[in-house]
Amino acid sequence: MLQDKDMVNDYLAGINASLTGYAGIISECNNSDLRQTYIQLRNQDEARQRILYNYALQKGYYKPAATATPEQVQQLKSQLSANQ
Repeated sequence: MLQDKDMVNDYLAGINASLTGYAGIISECNNSDLRQTYIQLRNQDEARQRILYNYALQKGYYKPAATATPEQVQQLKSQLSANQ
């Protein structure tokens, strides 16, 4: 029998896979109505993912990576700006 932690992690993995799929579909969608529908579905999944993420974090099922320092954030911003 699956434990709560296993179910949460499985559901999170599924949502994350869906979000990846939506990105590809949205970027290639030619029909504006269909594109908007996929954007709406993606936004709903992002909201659902955030709720589940917060639940997993609260229960101790998930340990996020260490918080980036302001210097690391600035370095990444500079690198991304240089690539544009």
